[in-house]
Parts: sequence; C-alpha cells; structure tokens
Amino acid sequence: MNKFLIVGLGNIGDEYKHTRHNIGFDVVSAFVLKHGGFFRADRLADVAEVKWKGKTFICIKPTTFMNLSGKAFKYWMDKEKIELAATLTIVDDLAISLNKLRLRGSGSDAGHNGLKDIQLTLGTDQYPKLRFGIGNDFPKGRQVDFVLGKWTSAESPVVQQKIEKCVEIIESFASIGIERTMNLTNNLVFGQ
Repeated sequence: MNKFLIVGLGNIGDEYKHTRHNIGFDVVSAFVLKHGGFFRADRLADVAEVKWKGKTFICIKPTTFMNLSGKAFKYWMDKEKIELAATLTIVDDLAISLNKLRLRGSGSDAGHNGLKDIQLTLGTDQYPKLRFGIGNDFPKGRQVDFVLGKWTSAESPVVQQKIEKCVEIIESFASIGIERTMNLTNNLVFGQ
C-alpha cells in the first residue's frame, strides 16, 4: 500500500481547539506540520496531502462535527480510492489512562460518537484505530465537561510526548504495517 487516509477526529470551532476530544485533530495537524504540508478547506473536511518515503497520506480533519465523522471518512476514502486497511483513525479514549496509547486493527466504538458514526456509515468496525488515552479523572456526572475541557498544565507534557509518538506511529503504520506497529506501541507508558 502506498496511499493512506489519516483521519483525526474532533469538533470544529474555536471553543473545541486543543480539548481532550479534539486530540485527533491535534495529532493529524502535528503529522502534517512535520512533513511540510498544509490544510485546505475542502468537501466535508480540512484536507492535507503529504508525501513521505514514496507514500501518499491524505490527512483529514472532518468539518462535520464529531457525530457525523463517518460521512467525511467515507467520502475521502472513496474519492481517493484508499483501502479500508490503509486508513488510520485517531481518537480520544476515556477508558485508557493518560499515559497510554492503543493501536488496533479493528474493534468497537466503545461508546465514542465519532467512531459510532464511522462504523454505522461503513457497516463494519474492521478498520484501524489509534486510541489516545485521556483518562477518566472527573467527578461523577462531569464527563462532558472533562472530555470537552482543555488539558491541565500537569497533563500537557505527557500529551505533547504522546502527540510526537503518534506521528511516529503513523509513519510506522505506513512503513511496517499494523501488526508490527502494534507490538511497538501498545506497551508504551508515557510520562515516567
């Protein structure tokens, strides 16, 4: 495979910038920046095309809002003729602690509305996902505030370290495949 679709999930609008729920946007932005690309507004998403080591990456940040992410995902996958196995979706995950990342070739939406919509649109959960652990350190009934909140100053160094690692994971996924990349990723612990 030489062409990949990298999908960062998040919500559009200044009030959502750099929140926990928008970490997918931040990771994809960091990847594009590292490789000298830039985003343009296009159909259903902000889109950047990046070339690296003979591979092409179509990177999208859907402008459909989180709950309708599937529409942008499917449109760009079809338009660019990219196989489902050559897609990677980056998403926040409450069930994973802040010091962890989890890469999987398939798996449920785990209650995440963006993944739920992608799964509904595609009719399958058999597509690669990179889950960025955000932890669940919030009082009962405050989940929405936590997810839509900004990182604390204590969390920020770990988040930055993980964003940089996610950029490497995208490169690794495209170079050596998901299985080997999973072996290198899923046991990492950050912030130690």
